[in-house]
Amino acid sequence: MDRQTEIAVAGSSETTLAHLGRIADRANEFVRHSKAKNTVSAYQSDWRHFSGWCDKHGLTSLPATPETVALYLSDLSNTHKTSTVIRRVSSISQAHQMGGLETPSKSSKVRLVMAGIKRKNGTAALSKAPVLVGELKGMILELPNKLIGVRDRALLLIGFCGAFRRSELVSLDHADVQITRDGLVITLRRSKTDQTGDGRKIGVPFGSHPESCPVRAYQDWLDASAISSGPLFRPINRHGRMTSDRLTPKAVAGIVKRSAKRIGLNVETVAGHSLRSGLCTSAADAGASERSIMNQSGHRSLTSVRRYIRDGSLFKGNAAAVLGL
Repeated sequence: MDRQTEIAVAGSSETTLAHLGRIADRANEFVRHSKAKNTVSAYQSDWRHFSGWCDKHGLTSLPATPETVALYLSDLSNTHKTSTVIRRVSSISQAHQMGGLETPSKSSKVRLVMAGIKRKNGTAALSKAPVLVGELKGMILELPNKLIGVRDRALLLIGFCGAFRRSELVSLDHADVQITRDGLVITLRRSKTDQTGDGRKIGVPFGSHPESCPVRAYQDWLDASAISSGPLFRPINRHGRMTSDRLTPKAVAGIVKRSAKRIGLNVETVAGHSLRSGLCTSAADAGASERSIMNQSGHRSLTSVRRYIRDGSLFKGNAAAVLGL
C-alpha cells in the first residue's frame, strides 16, 4: 500500500470514528430521555448517597459487591422508609446497568435482606388524605374575592374533576383546553404513565351548581386573567399581579393546604395529590365503576385504583352497621 493510499485509509477511518462518536453521543442522549426528568434526578440523588456511604466506609460503589449493597440497605433501613430503601436498590441497579456491569441487586443476599426489611418495617405508604366533595365545596366558598381566588377556584375544581397529578395540572397550556357543549375537553400531552408523549383527553363536565362548576370556574379565570396562550395556571405575586411563568407542582400543594386550612382541615394530612385521590375516593363512594374511575384518572393498575375504591366504600354494606349497636 503506497503512502497516498495509507493517508486516504487513515482519513476514512477517522471520519468513520467521528461519525460513530456522534452516533454514540446521540444514543446516550436517547438513554437520558428514556426516563422522566424527576426519575433521573431521583436516581442521581440516590447514587450520590450510596457512593458517599461507600466512600465513608472504605468500600467500592461501582462495581459494588452484594455484601456492600446488603450492608448499605441494612444501615439505611434504620433511618429511612421502606419505599426509599426500595428506590435506592433500583437506583444502584440502574447505575450498574448503565456501566455495563452485573447488578448486585439480583443476588440472593440482597433479595433476602430486602425481604427482611419489608417484613420487619412494613411497606405501607403514608398517603395523604383525599379531599372529598363536601370539603372541596367548603374550600371553594372560602377563597378570597381576588384574582388569586379566581385562579385557585379553577385550579382546585379542574384538578379534582380531572383527577390530575400536580405535574399534569401545571403542565397545561391554554391551547390544551377546549370548551364544548358537554364541558371541558383537556388534552394531557404527557404524564407520569405516558412518558412517550402519546397524550390522552380528559372530559370535565359542567357542574350542577354555578359556584362549584369547573367549566364556569375555568371561563371566569380566562376572563379575569386575560390569558390567551401559554401556561394556564400562573403565579400571582403579593401585589396581586400575575406573572408569565408557569405555576410549579410545589405551589399546587401550597394552594391545597391553604384552602384546607381555611375550613379547619389538618394541613399535615393533605397535599396536591389529595385532589386526585379525592376524585377517585368520592367517585367510588358515589358508586362509579372501576373502569370509569380509571378512564378519568388515567390509572393503568387496578391495584392502585382499588385502594381508593376500598377507602370510599369502607362504610357501604359495613358488617358492623347492621348489628344495632
